This record gives sequence, C-alpha cells and structure tokens, in this order.
Amino acid sequence: MIRLIMAVIAIVLYLILTIPVLWILKVRERKNPEAANWRSFYMVRWIFRLISRLAGIRYEVRGLENIPSDRAVLYVGNHRSYFDIVMGYITVPGLTGFIAKKEMAKIPLLNRWMDRMNCLFLDRSNIKEGLKTILTGIEKIKGGISMWIFPEGTRGASEDPKELLEFHEGSLKIAEKSGCPVIPVAMVGTAEVLERHFPWIRPSHVIIQYGKPIYIKELSEKDRKFPGAYTRQVISSWWRNWRDRDEGTESAEHPSAAGCDGCPADGAV
Repeated sequence: MIRLIMAVIAIVLYLILTIPVLWILKVRERKNPEAANWRSFYMVRWIFRLISRLAGIRYEVRGLENIPSDRAVLYVGNHRSYFDIVMGYITVPGLTGFIAKKEMAKIPLLNRWMDRMNCLFLDRSNIKEGLKTILTGIEKIKGGISMWIFPEGTRGASEDPKELLEFHEGSLKIAEKSGCPVIPVAMVGTAEVLERHFPWIRPSHVIIQYGKPIYIKELSEKDRKFPGAYTRQVISSWWRNWRDRDEGTESAEHPSAAGCDGCPADGAV
C-alpha cells in the first residue's frame, strides 16, 4: 500500500504545484509553440519516471530503431493498465499525444495537462464528435506530433496477455487519412503493477516492444480494408513468438494477408 500512497501523493503534488507552470507555458506558447510543447513533454516524462520508480518498475524497451525520426507516427498498442500511458511517455522519442476516453476530460488539472500534452478526448458513442477528434488527430500528425491510440477501446481484463480485444477499425483512420506510418506496440507486465491486485502496487518487469512501421497504403487490398485487424494480428504474433524466439529479442515480421486469422471477412465492419 505504501507504493500506491507515494505514487498518489506524487501525482497530486505535481498537479497542484505546477498550476503556475501551466500559465507560464500558455504564455510562452504564443511566442514559441514548439518550445512550450517540448518543455511540457520533459516535465511529464520526469513525473512519470518518478512514478515508475516509486512503483518499483524495471523496464526493457525493444525496437526503438523502428520508429522513424523524420516524421510523426501513429502508435497503436494493446491496453492492459493505466501504466501503459506512463511507460509510453517514458519511452517514446518525440512529442506524442494520447487519445483518451472523453471521461478523462472531466478530471480537474489533469485535463489541463493532457491538453498541454496534445492529448485528445474521444467520444465513441457520438459519431460526429468522434470524427472531429480524428480530424484533429490528423492535424496533429501533420504538425509533427505523433499520436497514440488503444484500438481495443478499453483495458483488457483477460489473464492471458495474448487475448487481445477486437481493434476498432476507425481507430486507424488517422493513419489512413494522413498517410503516416503505424507503429504497433506491445506491452507486457503493466497490469502486474496495479490492475492484477488493486489497490496494491507491486514491482514488475515491463517489456515495451515497438514494431516495424506499417504503411496502410502498401498493404494488400484485403488488409487495407481492415488495418485494425491486421495490426492486431502483428501484435498477437509477438505474444506467440516471444517465448520461442529468445523472449522476443527479434522484431516480429508483418503477417501476410493470408495469415491474418484475426481479420474480418470481406464486408464486415
């Protein structure tokens, strides 16, 4: 319980003590938006690193060389824990905003920092508002800011990390419309920090695997129709191969269209 208490205290103190900083960053943004974005990024990375240490997390990052350094990307990952976001911000190499559920926008102070970090709030129950979020995400990508989305739409609760929920196909519209590469991401061990034994926080070894870029326009005709299912299959293949391939030290290859057993039949949505 002591780890949870320390993590909560750290977050609360950060949100309260940085209220003046939010105002300063807003003023600086008018003169130099990019500098203000990077300052926000480093501040949030610092507090998340502190939280990971308080939680006793040891982490291993694989595949950073797969992330293009000259353009923004769409990170697409599995979702098991709130700590997925913590580990994401600790390890991404550049400015990145997460696409979060709309309920997060109601949390005072946290919502202001999420806005500063270029996060977007998605209302999946409202098609019109959801479209606006996607369009905003496309503009972020074009402006050089990567986006991160969890296409499962919620945290998976299965004990077996291989059991991914179905990916919402609309989640990859940002990549389809902007032409940016999709970077598949798999995380192992984040649920063991908190969700598996809530409210206790326990040390865990977390592995973050960044896969090779997927360019939707270069996929087969079938996979272009269902890029979410294709990306899900890429991530799923890592779960199957990690134990047999030196615990995943090699990057998984993209599966062929014929091997994409997670893809819907033609005409499915």
